[in-house]
Amino acid sequence: MCALTSPTHRRIRPFNTKDTYPEQNLSNDLCQAVVAGGVVYLRGQIGQDLDTRESVGIGDAAAQAERAMANIAMLLDEAGSSLRDIVKVTVYLTDIRYREPVYRVMGRWLEGVFPVSTGLVVEALARPEWLVEIDATAVLSDPKDGGA
Repeated sequence: MCALTSPTHRRIRPFNTKDTYPEQNLSNDLCQAVVAGGVVYLRGQIGQDLDTRESVGIGDAAAQAERAMANIAMLLDEAGSSLRDIVKVTVYLTDIRYREPVYRVMGRWLEGVFPVSTGLVVEALARPEWLVEIDATAVLSDPKDGGA
C-alpha cells in the first residue's frame, strides 16, 4: 500500500472489483476515472449502468456503445471535462461485424470532436455479455480545476 501526503491526482467513482465482479475471486481497488496533470483518464466503458452495475443492451452492440458513450459523457462531466475535450478513444470489439453499428453511435456522440482513435477486435471482454468497450482520454475543460 502506498500512502501519499499530498494527492497528485483525483479519483472519480472508486470501487473494488469484488463488488463489481462478485463471481470472480478478485479484490482490486480501481476507479472509473483519474484526473492528473490536466488530463482525464477513463476506465473502459461498456454496456453497464454505473450506478446499479447492471448490464444493458445484452446482444446489441449498438445499445452497449450507446451506454458506454453516455457513461463517458457522465464521467467526463464529473471530472470537469466534456466530450469535446476527448483527445483519444480506443474501441474494443468482440466481433468485427459490430464495427459499423458501434462507430455510428460513437460518431454521433463525437461529431466535430476529431479525436485520434484505435480500434481492436479482441477475443472477449471481462464478461461474456459485453460486446464492446470504449475508453477515452480527455483534457480538462479548465486545467486549473483538476490535477493536484
